[in-house]
Amino acid sequence: MNDNKSLLSAGAGIARRNLRYIIWFYLLSILFAWFGASGFATHAHDMMDHSLYSDGVLHGFHPAVLIEMMNRPEFGPTKSTTMPAMSFGILFLLVSLTFMPGVLLGYSSDHRISRDEFFRACGHNLWRFVRLFVMAAILIGVTVGLLSMGLDALAKAADNTNYERLPFFTNVAGWIIILLALTKIRVWFDLAATDVVLRDQSAVRKSVAFGFRAMRKNWVRLLGSYVAITLVAVAMLMVGIVLWNMIVPSSSIVGAFLVSQLMMLLLLAMRFWQRAAAVAFYVKEMAEPVVEMTPVSVVVAPVAL
Repeated sequence: MNDNKSLLSAGAGIARRNLRYIIWFYLLSILFAWFGASGFATHAHDMMDHSLYSDGVLHGFHPAVLIEMMNRPEFGPTKSTTMPAMSFGILFLLVSLTFMPGVLLGYSSDHRISRDEFFRACGHNLWRFVRLFVMAAILIGVTVGLLSMGLDALAKAADNTNYERLPFFTNVAGWIIILLALTKIRVWFDLAATDVVLRDQSAVRKSVAFGFRAMRKNWVRLLGSYVAITLVAVAMLMVGIVLWNMIVPSSSIVGAFLVSQLMMLLLLAMRFWQRAAAVAFYVKEMAEPVVEMTPVSVVVAPVAL
């Protein structure tokens, strides 16, 4: 428990000292979200500016009005409204892969790195991070597929029992297992990404192997830290939703925007906190030398008689 607390506090300290990275990523996400929503906004303006349906969403959110609006022929094909959001979502992913090496380098430094160092690390490790992402995506897909198949089989078996709540508990336990498995994969590849940057490892497979060994030996400490940060994020999300319902009027667009964006900023900060915890663990482990025990030969002097 003390190790988890020290890792959490160390990661929080790193993230707090490098708060500018969180702000920059948040601003980029806002910018890309704005452009991504442009397709939907254009179609909505063309229809709602000349329709009484706008009153149904102007003074509060009504899902029925939104669904009916999207099903009308003049709204246009759904692809034209979702394609910009998908395109800018992919672009934000690429930007994240591009800039994350610089963030990890800044997290590991005891001083503020220069812009030259930041962008040099980004360009130097871009292709390595693309390979890491592809490997992680394949592993996540296989893991989710296998665990989902097992969960479906258990749910069908639970349906055949006489205990009515067993299917519900089975699904909850199954999803918890899936989330924990995905969190372990996240820990694994966060350590691998840190190793790629800090050790300048061109062979990505070696960093992946290192991340797996480190996660396997210290999985309780690392997984506990990541889960603790996730629980903090969930708690903040629940508090934000409650405050949104309690203090923000349904007609207040500005209030809803401010509360929702504050929640998004805090959730983004939680993810950066997790990465900072992984960097803190890596730096500490690499700083501790491994002492190898070698046999000591004992020379016995002859005894003079």
